[in-house]
Amino acid sequence: MNVAEEPPPISLRRDRRFMRFWASQSISQFGDRISELALPLIAVGALHASANQVSWLTALIWTPSLLAIVLGAWVEHRTRKQRLMILADLVRAAVLLTLPIAYMLGTVTLGQLYAVALVTGAAGVLFNTTYPPFFAHLVPRSSYVDANSKLSASRSASYVAGPAIGGALIQALSAPVAVVVDALSFLASAVLMKQIPFAEPPTAVESVADPSLLRRAKEGAVFVVRHPVLRASLGCVTTVNFFTFVSSSGLVVLFASRDLGLSAGIIGLALGIGATGALLGSVIAPALSRRLGVGRSIAVGAVLYPAPIAIAAAADGSFWIRAGALAAAEFLSGIGVMLFDINLNSLQAAVVPDGMRSRVAGAYSTVNYGVRPLGAVVGGALATLLGLRATLLIAAAGGALSLLWLLPSPIPRIRTLTPNDSTGPGIGDRPSKSTPEQMS
Repeated sequence: MNVAEEPPPISLRRDRRFMRFWASQSISQFGDRISELALPLIAVGALHASANQVSWLTALIWTPSLLAIVLGAWVEHRTRKQRLMILADLVRAAVLLTLPIAYMLGTVTLGQLYAVALVTGAAGVLFNTTYPPFFAHLVPRSSYVDANSKLSASRSASYVAGPAIGGALIQALSAPVAVVVDALSFLASAVLMKQIPFAEPPTAVESVADPSLLRRAKEGAVFVVRHPVLRASLGCVTTVNFFTFVSSSGLVVLFASRDLGLSAGIIGLALGIGATGALLGSVIAPALSRRLGVGRSIAVGAVLYPAPIAIAAAADGSFWIRAGALAAAEFLSGIGVMLFDINLNSLQAAVVPDGMRSRVAGAYSTVNYGVRPLGAVVGGALATLLGLRATLLIAAAGGALSLLWLLPSPIPRIRTLTPNDSTGPGIGDRPSKSTPEQMS
């Protein structure tokens, strides 16, 4: 791909297609924050579920990710991927609406709640494996970082305001009825997605001679393993996610309460401050990327995301020092995760060729998301054996070691996503067995 072939960058705020997509994702993100509160509260309040039963609810949402590698291979050969994304939104809306209906009829059960978690999780995997080829052809290559920054800013804002809005709705309407708002957010997202004019690139028509679904899934995994950028980034992100789930939010809250002696209100305030850090990070990520380079920004984020929890783990002294340490840890981690995610998503979008995007996304999700429950289990075991403070310190150190995946790879030397850019090494400046293209 030549720089001459790339259209001149325009402001994404003047791009109506992207603005509709951004609006659809923003609405959906705020709706998600409501369901994240409402589903566990339905289980606990209406169904008197135990802690173990609630943990299964979370596990079932993530379980479909283990099949992402196969689903990605299937999506790759489908035409009209935009319709698949709309279908995923509609399925999630329909399934969520069964909960308030069953609640009003007095028939809601834990089994239904589990089914809703499983189906919405599967629809989410469908959406996420269809997203990369859509994003890559919706947004100009030169605007990848800017677009991911805007999408991440909306997600961060939803974590700042979403829980408060969700809590107020649940208190006013009850948890099952509040789920209607999330269902409506998916419907709104589907409507906005439908209004985006999008000419999809041609997809190869499947024939008898084409490889099987499992063969295509294997090709996606092999592509990731053999690609120096994808291999290193997957190792890095998997390590980061494993150790951040070792120090899961549940353990952090438990540590803050028991060891730091903080009240629920102070803990909530600290977590809210952390969300503002993520919002700030999403805003400043493009400027830092231009100054440091895409690859170095990823490297900084790989350390800044997991390491700050050590600040809280090492905290001692007065109440304000302990509370301030937790808030500082969450704030810095929020900035780190945005630097990491925005630049890494943009880099992936630049190195994966058409025809491989959904398969690579599926392989990525299977490993990246599949390791998260394992990290949570290991975290619980370490907390039992060594205590909460030691577990958090191990998680901070282990997460920071994810940088070791990046250092010998080409990633730290990548400055921009534009081939042959004059400011420094770009994606197109080094030879590769694959044609550098885009993905998210």
